[in-house]
Amino acid sequence: MSLMELDIERDTNPVDLIEQVASINDWQFERTNNEISMSVGGVWSDYDVSLSWMEDFEALHLACAFDLKITENRINEAVQLIARINEQLLIGHFDLWREDGSVMFRHSLLLNGGADPNAEQLECLMTSALEACERYYQAFQFVVWAGKSSKEALDAVLFETHGNA
Repeated sequence: MSLMELDIERDTNPVDLIEQVASINDWQFERTNNEISMSVGGVWSDYDVSLSWMEDFEALHLACAFDLKITENRINEAVQLIARINEQLLIGHFDLWREDGSVMFRHSLLLNGGADPNAEQLECLMTSALEACERYYQAFQFVVWAGKSSKEALDAVLFETHGNA
C-alpha cells in the first residue's frame, strides 16, 4: 500500500481558523464553505484577500489583489516588472490576469496528510502577502501611470535610505 492511498479524514476546515482571525481583527469578510474573502486596509491601497481551501490538493490558497488595472499599452512592461519582482520573492508570486488587467499576489500553504494550520502559519501567510503588495504597489503605479520602465519602477521602490538628516 502506498502512502498516497491512505484516506485521511480532516476534522476541521482550515478556513474556520481564518474566519476567527478575521473576526478578531475586525476585518469585513464574506464566507462560503471553503472560501473567505475580506478587505484589508494598507498604506497604499485596500487589498482584497481571498483564502480558499482546495481539498483535492490539501492546500490553502491565498490570493491578494489591489485596485490597479494594467492598461493594454503597459502590459508588456508590467509583465517584465512581475518577472523582476518574482525573482526577489522567497515565497509567493505575483500574477497578471490579462482578462481584466488585475495584478494579484498568490501563495499556497500545503497541509497534506490531514495537517491543520496553526496561527503562526496563517499569520505568516497573510503578512507575507500584504507586505509584498505594500512593497511593490508603487512600482506597478510607476509602470502604469508614470510610464516608467520595469527597472526604473523597481529601482525607485527599492531605494532605501539609512540614518536621519
